[in-house]
Amino acid sequence: MHDDKETPRPGDDKDAPRVGAAVRRRRRALSLTLAAVAERSGLSVPFLSQVENERARPSARSLECIAEALKTTAPELLDAADTARTVDVVRADAGSRDPAADSGARPLVRGEHQLHAEEFTGEHDAGRELVLRNDALLYVADGTVEVEAEGRAYRLERGDTMHLSGGVRHRWRASAPDTRLLVVAVAPHMETGR
Repeated sequence: MHDDKETPRPGDDKDAPRVGAAVRRRRRALSLTLAAVAERSGLSVPFLSQVENERARPSARSLECIAEALKTTAPELLDAADTARTVDVVRADAGSRDPAADSGARPLVRGEHQLHAEEFTGEHDAGRELVLRNDALLYVADGTVEVEAEGRAYRLERGDTMHLSGGVRHRWRASAPDTRLLVVAVAPHMETGR
């Protein structure tokens, strides 16, 4: 095993990129466990876990080992880390970027991220039954929403929330004019740990 005790002391390496999220996304995209990456890289599972959770930053040498284990390069992981650290404001008057703008759905988060969020306005009717891969939260900002989840009916009013764990069958419809429903979920392309 390589020497993987590389957690910086407080004040050290403040500007070093945080690659944890990029490493985790790449590992999950390849359907690899931490143990498999540890075996391939020669680094320990606890150290790799600390890297993914941003509690440790790998040296250049360790980053090369991780990249090789993930069938990529250190510069590609660093580029992915740079894009993973973003601040993006979506203005209320920006309108929909959805080609089907008449759907009443407006994305609240742009791009591919772990968090997926949309705002639905008007008398939207989901119609068909939905099954999301990951957890979701429904929040009624205005109006009233009727939800059917796992065969049971719920009525949500302004300020109410509903948590749906991944795999729950549901459908919903806005039942009052000027309804605004926020749907926040772990993005469908991400796999959540249980």
